[in-house]
Amino acid sequence: MTVRVRIAPSPTGNLHIGTARTAVFNWLFARHHGGKFILRIEDTDLERSRPEYTENILEGLRWLGLNWDEGPFFQSQRLDLYKQAVEKLLAQGLAYRCYTTSEELEALREAQKAKGEAPRYDNRHRNLTPEQEAAFKAEGRSFVIRFKIEDEREIVWDDLVRGKMSWRGSDLGGDMVIARASEDGIGQPLYNFVVVVDDIDMQITHIIRGEDHIANTAKQILLYEAMGAKIPHFAHSPLILNMEGRKLSKRDGVTSISDFQQLGFTSEALVNYMTLLGWSPPDSTQEIFTLEAAAKEFSFERVNKAGAKFDWAKLDWLNSQYIHNIPANQLTDLLIPYWELAGFNFDGGRDRAWLEQLVALLGPSLTRLKDAVAQSQLFFTETVEFSEEASQQLQQEGSAAVLQGILTALETQELQEATAQDIIKQVVKAQNVKKGLVMRSLRAALTGDVHGPDLIQSWLLLHKIGLDRPRLSKAIAANS
Repeated sequence: MTVRVRIAPSPTGNLHIGTARTAVFNWLFARHHGGKFILRIEDTDLERSRPEYTENILEGLRWLGLNWDEGPFFQSQRLDLYKQAVEKLLAQGLAYRCYTTSEELEALREAQKAKGEAPRYDNRHRNLTPEQEAAFKAEGRSFVIRFKIEDEREIVWDDLVRGKMSWRGSDLGGDMVIARASEDGIGQPLYNFVVVVDDIDMQITHIIRGEDHIANTAKQILLYEAMGAKIPHFAHSPLILNMEGRKLSKRDGVTSISDFQQLGFTSEALVNYMTLLGWSPPDSTQEIFTLEAAAKEFSFERVNKAGAKFDWAKLDWLNSQYIHNIPANQLTDLLIPYWELAGFNFDGGRDRAWLEQLVALLGPSLTRLKDAVAQSQLFFTETVEFSEEASQQLQQEGSAAVLQGILTALETQELQEATAQDIIKQVVKAQNVKKGLVMRSLRAALTGDVHGPDLIQSWLLLHKIGLDRPRLSKAIAANS
């Protein structure tokens, strides 16, 4: 048997972290078994589906490295297939037309609520006579298509994550609507039905999805049986939870893959982290690995049943590890879009060597790519504002004098790393001051702060674009 799995997002929103994690598990399982990973877009919700969401989903999967083998297939282009399947179930007596009005359904729910009963359809139109149907049509009633579910039926499957699962037909809410109302025949087919038709047609062998789909599984198994198809294996992975143990949602802030990208997470770190959300590798000490490496080890025996808590600190740590191992030329390419978005003025071609030197300086201190905006701003602005600590440093006795000594030395010496060190030594000796005063004053004047990246490298970068002398002069003038 060739393993065939699918990811089937709905384009009613951007690619969600939960959907992406499900895609990761599907991809890992397919690659582990040398199978196929199929992409299907479930866009039958015509009112809420948007092409921009579809594009966001496709771009997000590509960015994460989750390349698919077949697709994307679009449900909106497969409506004839679904309607043919509905008609077949009608002809076999396994489905029927239900003319119950919305008012009647509401009255039924209220009556059940008053008795303390769970809401369910009472199957009242399951066995209508032709005369009764004709009478309903004469009233102008529309109909939905319902699939028959026997209350006494027990639905059992062996879940690859959760073991033996069992549901009774009586717990599924009565006969299931599989197609909406329509004035001219079978209307829009609904999720639980079309997903089964698609999975049969695409020969899906394993359905890997979140545990919130467990109730759907029982209904879908009945549909597989009704259509005479082989029932696939099911694996229901744990949900992603926030640190309080609740399902991760928009209230927790960022949830879409494009949001994580904008915050400055690398695709490699994010997909690495998602792999660890619910799955643990055989070597529990290993935390950093590629998708390909994880695929070699992936199995559902190591997928947890309990929900996976999303830990921002852990993701930040993973991201920093990846960033710190990216060569400066590649990291420069990743940072340029963030600098451009921040409005920094530079020429990516002409200034390339200087940019790579700046990246080499800042890279080791980055946790997220976006951090480079704040950390590099002082290199892209003409002047800097002095922090309170920097102002205090520049007001210290001897500070203006040592800065003037550095400025004077720059008039006669070409600044390189060695000469920068020599200038500092010369000023220390000539003015008989401690080196700390010179270094702190120089940093405050050049960067506007008393903390920051390597001082000499920062000075060299500012010197190359002609910003060191004006800043030294400004600091001297402000504190003379």
